[in-house]
Amino acid sequence: MVAAEASDRAEELRAEINRHNYRYYVLDDPEITDAEYDRLFRELLDIETAYPELLTPDSPTQRVGSEPLAQFAAVSHRTPMLSLNNAFSEEEVAAFDRRAVEGLGLKTIEYVAEPKFDGLAVNLRYHGGIFVQGATRGDGQTGEDVTANLRTIRSIPLRLQGGEIPETLDVRGEVLIFRGDFVRLNERQRARGEKVFANPRNAAAGSLRQLDSRITAERPLRFFAYGIGELVGRQVPSLHSEALDWLSSLGLPVCAERAVVRGAKGMLDFHAAIAARRAHLPFDVDGVVYKINSIAQQRRLGFVARAPRFAVAHKFPAEEAETSVLEIAVQVGRTGALTPVARLAPVSVGGVTVANATLHNLDQIRAKDVRVGDTVVVRRAGDVIPEVVRTRPEHRPPATREFEMPGSCPECGAKIERLESEAVHRCTGGLFCPAQRKQAILHFASRRAMDVEGLGEKLVDQLVERGLLRTPADLYDPAQIDAEKLAKLDRMGEKSATNVMSAIENSKQAPLARFIFALGIYHVGEEVAKILAQHFGSLHALLGADWDTLIADKERVQKENQRRRAREDRLLDPVLPGIGPEIMQSVASFLRQPHNREVIAQLRKRQVVRDHMAITPKGATAALAGKTIVLTGTLPTLSREQARELVEAAGAKVSSSVSRKTDYVVAGAVPGSKYERAIELGVTILDEAGLKALVGKRSAEE
Repeated sequence: MVAAEASDRAEELRAEINRHNYRYYVLDDPEITDAEYDRLFRELLDIETAYPELLTPDSPTQRVGSEPLAQFAAVSHRTPMLSLNNAFSEEEVAAFDRRAVEGLGLKTIEYVAEPKFDGLAVNLRYHGGIFVQGATRGDGQTGEDVTANLRTIRSIPLRLQGGEIPETLDVRGEVLIFRGDFVRLNERQRARGEKVFANPRNAAAGSLRQLDSRITAERPLRFFAYGIGELVGRQVPSLHSEALDWLSSLGLPVCAERAVVRGAKGMLDFHAAIAARRAHLPFDVDGVVYKINSIAQQRRLGFVARAPRFAVAHKFPAEEAETSVLEIAVQVGRTGALTPVARLAPVSVGGVTVANATLHNLDQIRAKDVRVGDTVVVRRAGDVIPEVVRTRPEHRPPATREFEMPGSCPECGAKIERLESEAVHRCTGGLFCPAQRKQAILHFASRRAMDVEGLGEKLVDQLVERGLLRTPADLYDPAQIDAEKLAKLDRMGEKSATNVMSAIENSKQAPLARFIFALGIYHVGEEVAKILAQHFGSLHALLGADWDTLIADKERVQKENQRRRAREDRLLDPVLPGIGPEIMQSVASFLRQPHNREVIAQLRKRQVVRDHMAITPKGATAALAGKTIVLTGTLPTLSREQARELVEAAGAKVSSSVSRKTDYVVAGAVPGSKYERAIELGVTILDEAGLKALVGKRSAEE
């Protein structure tokens, strides 16, 4: 994977993982399995490890979950509420133990083993023994203030008991609903004609986030403490097991299903014991948590970016059941990905009735040989999203039929395509497909695309659902959207509506590279969009490109250069450098869709895009065309992004590191090591005024 492709893939993964975090932690409505989430997370982690320069502070690998809900006040945690790394096998548990033993220089380690509750993590804050505030984990640094709702949970003491009351105590724990209480809750919901809950975790999460605490008070929520955050006025216990005993002495509920064990064997024995009793426990658990018992040893091992090194969650395999496949349908996701879904004869899996299960993609269907009419084994992967694990061919009736992926999108009729290196089929109607509508508009309006400030998810939802927005072009159509219509929407007023309309108007005449990125073409990130804009110079040229010839030329040059490398000959200049054949094919497929071109035509007609580069490659600033520039420090009037755009518009390339090939270093206040490296290599150093002077030479020469 080259750097440009890695950057685009990392950006795509961050967006996808953040969206899944939002669905799981905020909406309580996940749409992928835990295993699929882990695969995405590990892929991003691998890219950031291979390309450290791509690591960003807001990457999902650097934080825990998702942002708090806007309806609740934000609460900053005094000490972070980090999540745990997962282990899925005995080998991974043994590896965790080995790392801890080697890190501490010991022969064996004592652990506390506890059930991993399937609920919602919270922090309870006590001052002088009085419960004063409660918050959800949120993103690990900031959570949601749900104090009023937590006060309704009878298992949470409003005043601590005992004689060792600290000045301040943060208690970490889990809110959950017992299985028997969950059954009774759903019976009551049905009797009232109200929504029944899918599982105890969703019921607990939804109950704790009620804006009306009187509703929460009616829900059978419970609490278990499992750790300490901030502690003032008392020495922290030296052992985690002692900390749990102390919390219990204060009147806080602590799960009795815990044990002090030694080494990997002790952990695995406890895991096996809990797994054997899992169905008979009064609450849902999805694994076991192991923590080093010694607090001093915990501190010595410390943390990685998002999780402690001294603890791990050992997940259980998902529960399984048999049923039959009635039909295989296709769902189109918000990014255009087509997911085959098995319609099943309803079956109970882990206490939940399952009627649909994901089949992931066509390759998975072929590998598992799933056919309509088959008997299949279904698993609730991660105990959340059902999936088909395998078929039972010995029970296959003679009338079964194989599934074929449709050639056109069931939502919009656009052509379905699949890139050679991918398992996923995708709809190519990105700008007009109803299934992708909201995502396409949100991406189009995002900050790094058209930058329509104020056009957020909730507003787009309303505009789409009311039929006011069908494509991004409708944003600029006064017959579709105006300030008067916006002002009538929820959470909008005249001032907000006016601001959004101004932002829409101000987004017009966008640079070509931003516009190409805003189209949301699969695989086309910011860097690829810039390469396309520089190469073609105008939207007209991009739309008129002969992509079949370009792709054939690209593949021919790549093959020839492979032969030349073997002979150590001079290489041919690449076609569209930095863009591979698959990305080119993705662009071609998008631009071949008549409806996509119609939307682009409407956007051009409404003057949303500068049809030509502000400075095309042929007319680029003579002083900067083809040069390599590095930015460092804080410039007086330009942000880093503005400086980058200025440099790239002048035909130069911005690099992240200084080398002998660097032409200029633009330095602002408090420059870093790049400034020192430039002096060492004798690279010309400019300030902001010097940069602007070079860019301004074009008009003087003309």
